Amino acid sequence: MKRLFRAAHKNYKPALMLAYDLLMLTSAFMLAMTLRFNGAGLIFEPSMALCLGMTLVSSSFIFLRLGLYRTVIRYMGQQAIVAVLQGVTASAVVLAVASYLTYAGVPRSVPVIYWCFALIAVGGSRWLVRLYYQMALEIHKTRVAIYGAGTAGLQLYKALAHGEMYKTVAFFDDNASKQNTLIDGVLVYSPANIHEVIAERDIAEVLLAMPGVPKRRRREITRSLRERGLVVKVIPGLEELVDSAGRAADVSQIYENILGRAPVEPQKRLVSASIAGKVVLVTGAGGSIGSELCRQIIQWEPVKLIMLEASEFALYQIERELRQQQLDENFSVEVVPLLGDVRDTIRVGEIIESFRVQTIYHAAAYKHVPLVEQNVSVGAENNVLGTLAVLEAAEACGVEQFVLVSTDKAVRPTNVMGATKRFAELICQDFGRRFGRMRVCMVRFGNVLGSSGSVIPLFTDQINAGGPVTVTHPKVTRYFMTIPEAAQLVLQAGSMGHKGEVFVLDMGEPVRILDIARRLIQIMGHTVRDEANPDGDIEIQITGLRPGEKLYEELLLGDKVAGTDHPMIMRAEEERLPAERLRALIAELKSACGRHDCESVHRLLIEAVKDYAPKQDLIDSVWSQSAVREGAPVVETAEVRRLPVATASRPQKLSGETPSI
Repeated sequence: MKRLFRAAHKNYKPALMLAYDLLMLTSAFMLAMTLRFNGAGLIFEPSMALCLGMTLVSSSFIFLRLGLYRTVIRYMGQQAIVAVLQGVTASAVVLAVASYLTYAGVPRSVPVIYWCFALIAVGGSRWLVRLYYQMALEIHKTRVAIYGAGTAGLQLYKALAHGEMYKTVAFFDDNASKQNTLIDGVLVYSPANIHEVIAERDIAEVLLAMPGVPKRRRREITRSLRERGLVVKVIPGLEELVDSAGRAADVSQIYENILGRAPVEPQKRLVSASIAGKVVLVTGAGGSIGSELCRQIIQWEPVKLIMLEASEFALYQIERELRQQQLDENFSVEVVPLLGDVRDTIRVGEIIESFRVQTIYHAAAYKHVPLVEQNVSVGAENNVLGTLAVLEAAEACGVEQFVLVSTDKAVRPTNVMGATKRFAELICQDFGRRFGRMRVCMVRFGNVLGSSGSVIPLFTDQINAGGPVTVTHPKVTRYFMTIPEAAQLVLQAGSMGHKGEVFVLDMGEPVRILDIARRLIQIMGHTVRDEANPDGDIEIQITGLRPGEKLYEELLLGDKVAGTDHPMIMRAEEERLPAERLRALIAELKSACGRHDCESVHRLLIEAVKDYAPKQDLIDSVWSQSAVREGAPVVETAEVRRLPVATASRPQKLSGETPSI
């Protein structure tokens, strides 16, 4: 029934148009007969009715065959006009033949008169509707000028003429032979008179349609126009537009090209076991990984999804997106957005207890390396003590599963962020060992393509701005995975983890960031500007490693690696701290963070995380809030000198320097 209704709704306009045309053809026939007999002596006999009926039926098939009712009237062009002419002519021929076959007594001049009236009625009505529609749109269109009167400019003009937003009122062109000529009634002006023409014709924008001109020349024209206060938009040519569509598809595939492997497919059984029919809590739900976790979780039919996020705007965005997703895909999951900080033990405990949470995915963390390096105590409090608060509340309330979202920077870290995440892993290992009723595990992965801190959005913005693209070091390499892959890995690990295991994805070979920059520049239709190509579009600048940044990242601390139920996911057994020692370090860390004592936080991180070995010059740069100083040694491998505890105290503060807090 619904299908019939949709079909009827779709076809009612063509049916109305056909009925109108048949009425007009009938009127044309009657007018032709009346005119032929001067309004007197016309007798409508049965044979004449049969003749008209044959004409109308035949005309219906002819009009349908010519596609008159597939044409959108407001876009009607020359082809539609020819089709109307052909249809009306065929109808007049049919009338003449039908009159002969039925002996209707229709004079030979009637089909000719009929043809004239029918052409006016059928074709003229369509032309009037098209004219009315275009005139109505003209009132609301933005008046624009096209810079470039060549092929691309003409194509753009025709496209805008059928659109609803812009009206072309002038052309500009550098070619003197084209100036003062008309293109479909629109005059081509010299760019020297651009200010006067824009003021006179009330032009709001200038559209640059010169795809054949070198990009450097186009930038010069655009810059000169914008310096005059004009709004300028660069429009690609038709061929360039088609090519850019291909590049857009290429951009969508760049992630797989960068990964050097096909994306890892999830195993539905593993994902469903942790989510279906359960109450699930995601902390940091507004972040890159947290939000993707939420998008995937609601598709596995949990009883309820609780989203905990400190940022009001981020929480609003993901909550609105999930509600729209459910409307679009016609399913319903109760989504509860909650504002809160994971460091607030009471708040977290109340949430878990009130909603009887069964599975927790802990994605809340400060993860931007330079920022955490400059905010040591706050970073440690959020990443370490925040994880502890959620774990304690989860254990007290009888949560079944706890999954920590970790990072490859936790392996032999050289920065505060990595050290805090490794400290959080140690706490999870301790809980997994001591409390058997709650399954605890960690998921460790490399850089996530497309996340807020990923190089892809950064490079894309830099390329769109005309460059330069900034790379910290020509030898920097990273492991990469997509956001959906990362989220799926986290969801599957919840079913496989039990006692504080670390899960990692087989991420293939690491990729050079410099190669990603070059590839992305090419995909977006530009060339790299370097010594070999000084006329290129986008320059790549090497800026130097940031505080705490390594050239290479690792995923595992040791060699104790085992397989899992998923062929691309590995389980690692790594060294743990004795429970008593860990509790003592946590107590000291709470005290140090409460005092914002960054020196003590550094010292405790070095004591807790066996392989955390920041260099002294790195700590110096943190306290001075500056970037890595010129000539500072580069941390090229994970094997770096272990800093003795005694050297972790803050150096003598220099004039004008402010310590991190």
